[in-house]
Amino acid sequence: MPASDVHARAAAAPLSLPPEVAGRVWPARAWTGPRGAVRSSGHAALDAELPGGGWPCGALTELLQPQPALLEWRLLGPVARALAAEGRPVVLVGPPQVPHLPGLAQCGLPASALVWVQAQTTAERLWCTEQLLRAQAAALVLAWVPQARPEQIRRLQVNALGSEALVFACRPLAARQESSAAPLRLQARVDLDWALQVQVFKRRGPVHEGEVSLPSVPGTLGAVLPSRLLQPRRWLAARRSAVPQPVPVREEEVDALGRPVLAGAR
Repeated sequence: MPASDVHARAAAAPLSLPPEVAGRVWPARAWTGPRGAVRSSGHAALDAELPGGGWPCGALTELLQPQPALLEWRLLGPVARALAAEGRPVVLVGPPQVPHLPGLAQCGLPASALVWVQAQTTAERLWCTEQLLRAQAAALVLAWVPQARPEQIRRLQVNALGSEALVFACRPLAARQESSAAPLRLQARVDLDWALQVQVFKRRGPVHEGEVSLPSVPGTLGAVLPSRLLQPRRWLAARRSAVPQPVPVREEEVDALGRPVLAGAR
């Protein structure tokens, strides 16, 4: 029997083991380990792909993206708003740009709920993040550490284990090739139709295939943008279909130089 058929039958066949053994076997298609406290991400489609149904508390989550300060608030905005409404602080460590408070207020994040830590070097940002976690001083810590080494990420994960906060490390796409102690790693990009395309490429559980598409119009733009700007992909497709197509010319309708021959000139 070909090896491919053997693997197919093994995958399709139910696991038949004695009860005392089956209870100690973990199937790769199932979620792993005890589930700790989580907070809903605010995106139902993403919660369905996260172990426990939300962002993990007391664990490090890595967010990889092609450009910093591009999509953090669109992805983390719902959970940040929920924490701010509870009066719990959200701390930013070393953001690449000055936080735009009026824009964040439009997203439901008042200035009173935000703490901005200006830290320049990777070592400073990691140190500040560790102190925040040890002191239980924040409900959500968002740190930009693009040049962190694997051993520094491991140390950050160890410190996150002793806290109850949501801890996010923002890093570039190149970091995907590096090993990481973070139990949850995501890659995100912005799509044309104001959507976020998120891939959960590391989690405690079965491998995630493909991407999760999350509708995400920044702030209150959804109430003021016209439909063609809310769905530019559809608008561009309609515009392309409206462009008149060139009429094909038969070979006998051109002269020796390849120029069209008018009917009256024959």
